[in-house]
Amino acid sequence: MTEQTVKKSSFEEVEEKKKGEDINPELFSCLLQPFPNVADPEYIGIRRLLLHRKAQSGVIRRKDWRCNGKVYVAYRNYISRPRNWESVLIPSHSSTPGNSGRWVSSPGPFSPLFDVDSWSSTREQQSSKALSQSASFNSIASDSDRQRKRSEAAYAFVGMHCIFDQCKAMVTVVKFGHMSSDLLAYGASDGSLTVCTVSEPASVIKHLIGHSKDVTDFDFTSNNQYIASSSMDKTVRIWEISKSLCIRVIYGVSSQLCVRFHPVNNNFLSVGNANREITVFNFSTGRIINKTVLDKEITAMDHDHTGQLLFCGDAQGSIHSISMDSHTGSLSRSHRTRSNSKHKSPVTTLQYRTFSLLARGPVLLAFTQDGSLSFFSVAPEVQGYLTQRCSLKLTPRQHSIRASFCPLLSLEKGEYIVVGSEDGSVYFYDLTRPSHVCVNKLQGHSYPVIGIAWNHGENLLASSDFGGTVIVWKRAKTDKERKDDHHLQW
Repeated sequence: MTEQTVKKSSFEEVEEKKKGEDINPELFSCLLQPFPNVADPEYIGIRRLLLHRKAQSGVIRRKDWRCNGKVYVAYRNYISRPRNWESVLIPSHSSTPGNSGRWVSSPGPFSPLFDVDSWSSTREQQSSKALSQSASFNSIASDSDRQRKRSEAAYAFVGMHCIFDQCKAMVTVVKFGHMSSDLLAYGASDGSLTVCTVSEPASVIKHLIGHSKDVTDFDFTSNNQYIASSSMDKTVRIWEISKSLCIRVIYGVSSQLCVRFHPVNNNFLSVGNANREITVFNFSTGRIINKTVLDKEITAMDHDHTGQLLFCGDAQGSIHSISMDSHTGSLSRSHRTRSNSKHKSPVTTLQYRTFSLLARGPVLLAFTQDGSLSFFSVAPEVQGYLTQRCSLKLTPRQHSIRASFCPLLSLEKGEYIVVGSEDGSVYFYDLTRPSHVCVNKLQGHSYPVIGIAWNHGENLLASSDFGGTVIVWKRAKTDKERKDDHHLQW
């Protein structure tokens, strides 16, 4: 009788404690599991415990999903990750964007873990099977491991080749000379242009002083004797590099945002401005040859290799394909590709390439300030009609950060893109990967990386930052390049 009283009192205490707590529905459902007479009590207890833990883990996953605000796509990627996902991630790359298999919370909106939010492809890409050589979207971890090992040599770097830190203002744009491996120039927000050589010993050749506000863009002539620069001070200046002399100033009524020499006829200079105008100037005389007006201010442009097409990006993220006569310089609007983003953002980079394995033809790279990286195939026979092959959504940028193709690397394997970032790193992405698209990152800048440029041989990569530093990185040679060098020696 006494034992029953003690058991009853202890049971009542437990019940009183549970009154103030909410009933866990998952635990309650586990306790409602049938208890057959022939079953082992220990087996039933273990089974109930495992069912409870399974239900609890689902609750935790959904809670993390809701807290991070990444909606269904992120939760789907999180729950469909490989079983050995922890061992798949390389420790040195655990914080790089693109590791979408492991989805964790981030303390801030610009954390590199959230740089890559999703991978998307168009219906045409699926129908044409442009990515048939890459792994499927449901590829297992071992496949991604093999891809990483095969392409390591393609994006490996041996370190910094040289550093230019003389500039005290943000370096807004950096470029190598036309078909040059050692001639480098960069423009800054203080209006200065600096021309350097990266051949050992690396040194500054010329300082070009004349602009009173930010240098927004510049371009070399085909012989690298002249530079045309655009600026927020509403002028375009023509520089003779050897004499450090500004030989011509073209005045405008609004900020001049981008500039390009015609690839075939260098006497034509195309300029885009904040007044929505594309103007073709005569390089020799400075006179206007032709002009056309678009819907929004022109923030980026690039020619195709023939000079018959001019691609222009505007402040709303749209890309305009414009036909250009190489003899007369006349312009005619052909097509406009609108941005699919809800929040319209200016195009910071437009870069044309004559051939891509992914598209089996000419391609165009577009990058906008909201972090949208788009890859288009170009149809020259249809006046530059663009078809989006794939896209990548990165973290929105506060600055006009630029991106670039990796042409020679992409001819061997993958489709590599290099992009600057707000966290001071340079990121490499392979667009042929359905996941883990970030294949490498370079760390060395202390400020956001703004400009990106390859030299002609693609063995050197220049990156500029908000603090005024330009770093030239040296890429490691691939096995194929070593073999070619060995054959040349013999």
